[in-house]
Amino acid sequence: MASISVLGIGSGMDLNGLLDQLKAAERQKLQPITLQKRAQQAKISAYGKIESALTSFQDAVTKLNTRSTFQGVASQVSGSSVKAAAGANAPVGSYQVNVNSLAQAYSVATQGVADQNAQLGGGTVSFTRGDGSNFSVEIDPDKSSLSDIRNAINQSNQGVQASIVNDGSGTPYRLVLSSTETGTDAGLTSIDFGGALNGELTLDANTEIEARNASLTVNGIAITSQNNRVEGAIQGVTLDLEETGASTVNVARDTELTTDAVKEFVKAYNNLQKTMADLTRFGGEGGTNGELLGDSTLRMIQQRMRNVMSAGVGEGDMRMLRDVGIDLKLDGTLELDESKLDNLTSTNMTALANFFAGETRDGGLSGKLNTSISQLMDSNGPIKNTTKGLQDSIRRLDLRFERMEDSIERTIERYRTQFSQLDSMVARMNSTSMYLMQQFDIMNAQMGRK
Repeated sequence: MASISVLGIGSGMDLNGLLDQLKAAERQKLQPITLQKRAQQAKISAYGKIESALTSFQDAVTKLNTRSTFQGVASQVSGSSVKAAAGANAPVGSYQVNVNSLAQAYSVATQGVADQNAQLGGGTVSFTRGDGSNFSVEIDPDKSSLSDIRNAINQSNQGVQASIVNDGSGTPYRLVLSSTETGTDAGLTSIDFGGALNGELTLDANTEIEARNASLTVNGIAITSQNNRVEGAIQGVTLDLEETGASTVNVARDTELTTDAVKEFVKAYNNLQKTMADLTRFGGEGGTNGELLGDSTLRMIQQRMRNVMSAGVGEGDMRMLRDVGIDLKLDGTLELDESKLDNLTSTNMTALANFFAGETRDGGLSGKLNTSISQLMDSNGPIKNTTKGLQDSIRRLDLRFERMEDSIERTIERYRTQFSQLDSMVARMNSTSMYLMQQFDIMNAQMGRK
């Protein structure tokens, strides 16, 4: 218990100060509980870091457990007539693409009117597309200006865009009607103005732009397309036609996709190892130990990861990490030989895919790691169970803290009662002392001693 100092003031005893010191001394009993709770909370936070690092590693593992990671292709184009994007199923090869013509959308304008806001009368605007389909837009007589007709056509959302241009003449306002898509199917083969509009609006044939399909050849094979984005002309490749002319599209294996995935795998595993090492350090900066030093659950996680990584796979041309250019070092981290990996991605991608992804989803190293990590982070797994145990321990400490606080308050109340009694007793003694001193003074005076 802390030392107590008493300061004499007033009646001679600072009982309030003494009581405060006693209370502070009693509350020191709460400090061990507070420290234990803080240590448990630090462990929970530490396991949160472990889970985060495991999740990041599992993400990298999942990417290597996908066959498409080892089947990536990239396209390069020589020439400016097309742009190309290759998908995973595009075959490796070189393709000569000659663009003869680009797809074109239909467009036509009406003869001009003097006032775009003047009412032209009600009626119907009827359209027929190149694919044989048709639609009509009804025009209200009270909303039949050129602007109203434009708005009605656009609001119908039928693949025709209407706009108004001003050509600067005496009757400058023209209604321009355009297909929103290219190609002959979307093009307009007829436009009719019915009702009162028939005498007010007529098409200007000189402004008509015919719809046209794209025309190209791929390795000499003639191809037509309704638009300038062509899919299927080359398996797995999307061509965007830019201009007429010839281009060469080269589809090659994309080894960078695989290399980046392996590098991410190594980086994520090393980050996991560093996280666990920091949490189990002894001493370190300032002599502070890691929050999970000596923790059995963390030791189990480390051992399980090490076992899976060192065991490799049971079959195939590549069975151990070192076969794919990855060394498992003594400190538990991985070291990647990039030159060896580059050689494998260029010459033996199939064996590399079999090592990581396996013939089945759980057969390769990535599948084994993914299974192990999932078990560790399962809702009934060791990490969740350990965290739950720590949370239960904190709740018990909170109850102990509350009970100890109640006990301290009772003790302080007892001290307060005793001090009150002491205060009364001292007051009475002081009063008696003063009375006796007065009597002695009187007696001495009577006896002539003063």
